[in-house]
Amino acid sequence: MRRLIVNADDFGFTAGVNRAVIESHTRGIVTSSTLMANGRAFDEAVILAKTVPRLSVGCHVVLIDGEPVLDAEQLPSIAVVNSGPGRFRDGLKWFAARALAGSMDADEIEQEACAQIRKIQAAGLTVSHIDTHKHTHVFPAVLRPLLRAARTCGVRAVRNPFGPRKPLRSSDLFRRPGLWTRYAEVKLLRALAAKFRDAAKRAGLITPDGTLGIVVTGSLDAQLFRAIAAVIPEGTWEFVCHPGYNDDDLKRADTRLRESRETELRVLTMPEARELLSSQGIALISYHDLGATESKPSPSQ
Repeated sequence: MRRLIVNADDFGFTAGVNRAVIESHTRGIVTSSTLMANGRAFDEAVILAKTVPRLSVGCHVVLIDGEPVLDAEQLPSIAVVNSGPGRFRDGLKWFAARALAGSMDADEIEQEACAQIRKIQAAGLTVSHIDTHKHTHVFPAVLRPLLRAARTCGVRAVRNPFGPRKPLRSSDLFRRPGLWTRYAEVKLLRALAAKFRDAAKRAGLITPDGTLGIVVTGSLDAQLFRAIAAVIPEGTWEFVCHPGYNDDDLKRADTRLRESRETELRVLTMPEARELLSSQGIALISYHDLGATESKPSPSQ
């Protein structure tokens, strides 16, 4: 059996991203989304989410490239206070170096993650799962406090940010040399996959078998979507996507993903996307479905 969760990241980032997430769900194959509690369009995203009850909404925990929900003065190891509002301390490169060096306070990460999850819950949404902006929970120093925050807040599922050994056929990679660097980075981080599985299991959180789409973030088009769909392994997998409209708000935002978001929106809403998955026997599910399935007793119980 092959099952696929299609999760749209960055819900709440801008109004154009919000609109694209909803369209990708109502007209396309998106089944879940993760909401940025500190996103500039958070309030609008909450209103929209309540109009589509079948969309599973999680928390996109942000620890880099943005402003914390808590006062930055409470988070000296991960945030700084400048002349204006506090901001997270690092971009991904320095964040990774400090995470691997153990230079971050785990309690601060846990407290900020709890604050972000609880902000979404306080807005009247059920948080079905969590993941992190730019997949920072690949690092054990982030994963451990994140799992504690999830348990504290009653969240039962977490993204497995590690992909299959072959996310694309070699021939597809050779046709896209621009993906090689990203592929090498993702492959290198697979050394942390076993630690992730063990930590999630000990914490009692459920997770898909892994994630698809990270290698092609910013490059996804119809051809690459077909290539990924052709190699989805047995089990339950998550496909990560970033639909959006490249409007003025997005052009002013701190992101490298602009034109690519509109391309992803077109891919996610093309009729052949659903038909392709169905023809290959791949069932679309959401994180709500994953939780319901995992909580059912086995026939022997």
